[in-house]
Amino acid sequence: MKIPYGRQSISQSDIDEVVKVLESDFLTQGPNATAFEANIVQYCGAQYGVAVNSATSALHIACLALGLGKDDWLWTSPITFVASANVGRLCGAQVDFVDIDSQTYNLCPLVLEEKLKKAQQQNKLPKVVMPVHFGGQSCDMQAIYQLSKKYGFYIIEDASHAIGASYLETKVGSCRFSDITVFSFHPVKIITTGEGGLAATNDSDLANKMRLYGSHGISRTFNNQEDVLRGGWFYEQIELGLNYRMTEMQAALGLSQLTRLDEFVKRRHEIAHIYYSQLQTLPVVLPKQISDSHSSFHLYPIQLLDEEQRRDVFNRMRAKQIGVHVHYIPVHTQPYYQQQGFKWGDFPNAENYYKKALSIPIHQSMTDENLLTVIQSLKECIQ
Repeated sequence: MKIPYGRQSISQSDIDEVVKVLESDFLTQGPNATAFEANIVQYCGAQYGVAVNSATSALHIACLALGLGKDDWLWTSPITFVASANVGRLCGAQVDFVDIDSQTYNLCPLVLEEKLKKAQQQNKLPKVVMPVHFGGQSCDMQAIYQLSKKYGFYIIEDASHAIGASYLETKVGSCRFSDITVFSFHPVKIITTGEGGLAATNDSDLANKMRLYGSHGISRTFNNQEDVLRGGWFYEQIELGLNYRMTEMQAALGLSQLTRLDEFVKRRHEIAHIYYSQLQTLPVVLPKQISDSHSSFHLYPIQLLDEEQRRDVFNRMRAKQIGVHVHYIPVHTQPYYQQQGFKWGDFPNAENYYKKALSIPIHQSMTDENLLTVIQSLKECIQ
């Protein structure tokens, strides 16, 4: 696509840092991954970070660390990438969804509260609730946190879209209102490590468990003199884990990208501001921003009149080599989840949003010329 909906921004400095790693002694399990973890959590205001090879892996080890398993429930938003729900199934748990707020497209706390009341009566309360900060805008985490204290569930923030965002003047990732927060560093996200993710927490026990699960369940920590006497080669497999480690090349790229994170978010806000000013006269719904949240604007989703117009505009924009996209097909309508008993009609707000949604390009690599091309093309396609 001439103008993709999202794209990485790679500088010569990024390239130089990766080359340094390739010329070093460590391509994996070296100092860069540790430094990347430390720098991310310092930026966000959390205490611990575990870097892994994808956000899906980070979500998975987060669920494992919280003990999610058979007979447990994970609830998340139906408007997300399938990984948010899949990690629950990978842990052997049951998955359910909480409908979205029709204005913010985030998991709705009011709907969550009603669902929790019913689940309590049925003795089916969730062990984990996973709010998704859709498009880069934080969910109403304070309200969700208060419900967690009343109903006794853990919170994993799926902040795959939201590195660099803020909520109540605190960076997303501080874990102020959650047990664990997960970020994604896929190339279309705000900063990239190629592929990669990180789980942040303020709980040292959870951090240790996630690190264990992400590296084969193996520990090399010498806890007493007896272990030291066994030799420097000694290790123990404590749990059944996986190989989810982040490479040194990924971490070096991430460290370099992180120095420009605020600059990237600022540029995305400039683009969003122009979209708001130039598209408000069109018969479209623009994404609502709440005052408590400062979005990172990973996405800029508009809503058209109906499914037919969305399909027409999608095809016309793609023909102009403008990479519009749709985020997302509601997870509960996927064939796998329909086999679990879900069906169209279960979550009407999510379904109504999906039928009209269209994400238009927004990323820091967009030039002013690109931006004007998108705006003009969209006006032509709609009119």
